[in-house]
Amino acid sequence: MDPKSVLDFEKGGGTITAIAQDDRTNEVLMVAHMNEAAFEKTLETGQVVYWSRSRNRLWHKGEESGNVQRVVSVLADCDGDAVLLRVEQVGGAACHTGKRSCFFRKLEDGKVVDVGVQIFDPEQVYGKK
Repeated sequence: MDPKSVLDFEKGGGTITAIAQDDRTNEVLMVAHMNEAAFEKTLETGQVVYWSRSRNRLWHKGEESGNVQRVVSVLADCDGDAVLLRVEQVGGAACHTGKRSCFFRKLEDGKVVDVGVQIFDPEQVYGKK
């Protein structure tokens, strides 16, 4: 069976939701999008490739930082509009802010608390933007 046959890219206007989860710790690292080409490239290379809506192009995770995501397994949801990517996060940081996970803002007692683990300084990796 073709892996794409269980996915419905048209439901989301040409993309599906992609959730990256650390295979070892179960930590949710990030949420992004994949179009059909990104999904195919991910399966072909064994490293995660997303569709960047802001760049309007394929985005090989870690192409600038070196913090790539190696695919361990891919699970499709029941509606075919999302995938759970179980990954090995190479380099330790999944977030462009240099944090381990994109989910570092914890709502606590009516305030937002940064609970993230800083892995690298984004200005040193990407330069000032």
